[in-house]
Amino acid sequence: MKTFNKVLTIALGSMLSLSACDLDRSSLNGPSTGTFPADAKEAEMGLFGAYQSLTTLDAASTPIWHVMDNITDIGYARPGTNYTSPITSAVTTDNALATKPWQVHYRSIARCHSVLDNLERIKPSMTDAAYNQLDAELRFIRAYCYSQLIELYGDVPLLKASVDLDNANVPRTPKAEIEQFLLDELTAIADHLPVSQSQFGHVRASRVAAYMLKARVALYAKKYTEAAAAARMALDLAAGQHDLTPFNNTIDYAGKDHTVGEPDLSNIFGHEGFKTSKEWIWVAEYNMNIPGNTHNQQYYSASRLGKGVCYWGPTQDLIMTFQAKDGLPITESNLYDASKPFENRDPRLDMYCARPHARYVGYQFEPNTSFTTVKNYWPVINGTSPNPTNVANNDATNAFRSFSGYLWRKPIDLADFNSTSVSGVSDLNVGIFRFAELLLLYAEAKIEANDIDASVYDAINRIRNRAQMPDLPTGLSQAQMRKALRYERKVELANDGLRWYDLRRWDIAKTVMNGVLYLNRDAKSWTKEVLTGFDDNYTPIYNETEAKKYFTTQEVIYRVNKDELWPVPKSEMDANNQLVQNPGY
Repeated sequence: MKTFNKVLTIALGSMLSLSACDLDRSSLNGPSTGTFPADAKEAEMGLFGAYQSLTTLDAASTPIWHVMDNITDIGYARPGTNYTSPITSAVTTDNALATKPWQVHYRSIARCHSVLDNLERIKPSMTDAAYNQLDAELRFIRAYCYSQLIELYGDVPLLKASVDLDNANVPRTPKAEIEQFLLDELTAIADHLPVSQSQFGHVRASRVAAYMLKARVALYAKKYTEAAAAARMALDLAAGQHDLTPFNNTIDYAGKDHTVGEPDLSNIFGHEGFKTSKEWIWVAEYNMNIPGNTHNQQYYSASRLGKGVCYWGPTQDLIMTFQAKDGLPITESNLYDASKPFENRDPRLDMYCARPHARYVGYQFEPNTSFTTVKNYWPVINGTSPNPTNVANNDATNAFRSFSGYLWRKPIDLADFNSTSVSGVSDLNVGIFRFAELLLLYAEAKIEANDIDASVYDAINRIRNRAQMPDLPTGLSQAQMRKALRYERKVELANDGLRWYDLRRWDIAKTVMNGVLYLNRDAKSWTKEVLTGFDDNYTPIYNETEAKKYFTTQEVIYRVNKDELWPVPKSEMDANNQLVQNPGY
C-alpha cells in the first residue's frame, strides 16, 4: 500500500506537467501531446492519474459512492437544491450533483485515452505481460466510467480514442450498443489482469474486478445468464483471495444502548479494513500527501457532538425494513416490540446505522430534546477516566441536527474522530466493489434467470450468517427469492451507493419515490400500528394516519419518462451541438 501511495504521488506530480496539453479543458478532449507516453514509466504515471481522477467525483465533499443512496428511499440529505431536487423531480440541467458525474467520468476517460492512444508506440520496450496488463487496466477504468454514464444518462457519446476540440461534436450512442461494447471489452481484457492486486491495497483493477464489472453490466442490461456466468467466474477466481470479513466483536452491542459500547466497522470500512479485509475487490484510494486527494466524508456524516454536521442519514423507511432476529418482518415477528424498536433486530441496523439511545462517535446519541445532557465516552475511550462525562446535547438542539433522526455508521472510522477537528479532512479509502455485492450479483442473476439452486441460497445465506441472521427457508418460489434478494441488497448494501440504480432497473422508483418518505427528526417513539406490512420489494407499507402522528415526512415525486435519467449538462449541450437532451428536461 505504501509503495503504491509513493508511486502515485510521483505520478500525479508528473501528470501536472501535462496541463498545457489541455488535459481537462473539455470532458471529451484528451491530451494532444505527441510524445506522451514516451516510455513505460510515463504510461504507468498516466494510469495512476486515471485512477486518481475517479476520486474527484464527489458532492458535499463526500465521494459519490456515499452520496447516491441519500437521494433514494433509504437515505436522506440535508434539504437543499442539489439533494432535494433529485427526489422531487426538480433536477435542472445545471444541478451540480447531476452534472458532475458526466464531467468527471469523461475526464477520467480522457486520461485513459491520453495513454491508450500512443501505447503501441512503446510496446517494443515492454514485456507482453506488462503491456497487456497496462492496456487492460486503462480499458477497465474506461469501462467502469461508461457503465456509470449509461445508467445515469442513458445514451452517451462512446469515445474509443481522444478527440480534439475541432472534432468534439459527437452524437450520443445508444445505451444498448455501449452495454455490448462493455461486455466485449471486459471479456477481452479480464485475463490480462492479475487475479488480485492485493499488494496495492486493491486500488488497481484485478481479474476478479473485471468479471464483477461484467456481471454488473450484464445484470443491469437484464442479460441474466451472462451475468450469472460472469459472477460465477469472479467468485471462482476470488477463492482464497476474497471473502466476507466477519464483523468484529462489537456486533454484540447491536440492539443495546450506549452504556454497553459502540458498534464499530473499522475492520471492514475503516483504515484497518481497507488494509487487511479480504472483502474489498476494488477500492478508491485517498492520500493526505496528494493535494486535493482527500474528502470530508466523515465530517459530513457525523453527529454534531461528534464534530460533524449531520448532512446524511438513513430514513425511517430503512430503519423499519430491518427484520427481527428470527428473520421475519417486524410486522410478523413476535420478537419485535414497538416500545423497544431497536432490540432483537437484524444486527446490521446498528452496525450500519446510528439510532437513538446508541453510542455514536464516542457520544450517547439522542436527537430528542427531552435529553438535555448526554454521555461523552471519550475519557473512557482514551483511558483518562473510568467514567463518561455529561455534556449538553447539541444533537437535539442544533438547528442543523440530523434531518432524518438517524445517521450512517457506515463508513465511519472512530479513530479519526479523536483527532480530526470540525474542519478536518480525511483520506479514508472508499470501497467500489466488495465481495458481498458480488455474491448478490450472482444470486440475483440466477433468480431472474429462474435457475435457482443451492448455490443461490448459499450466496445469500453467507451474507445473512455473517450478520448472525438465520438462513432463508428452503423451497422458496422465484417471487419469494426475489423478495429475499431485494431485502439483502437494501440492507447489506445500504449507503454503498447502489440503491438509486436498483430502484430504476427494477422499475419500482415510480411507486417507491412517489408520495412521502418518513423521517423521525425528533426521535419520537411509535406504535406497532404505524405499519401494515411490506410489499414484494420489501418496502414498508404504512398506515398513513397513524404514522403521521409520530413521523415527519418528505414529499417525493417521480415522473415516468423523465426521472429514469438525469439531464445532459447544459454546458455539454452548449459545447456539443450533436447532443440531444433527455426527455422531460
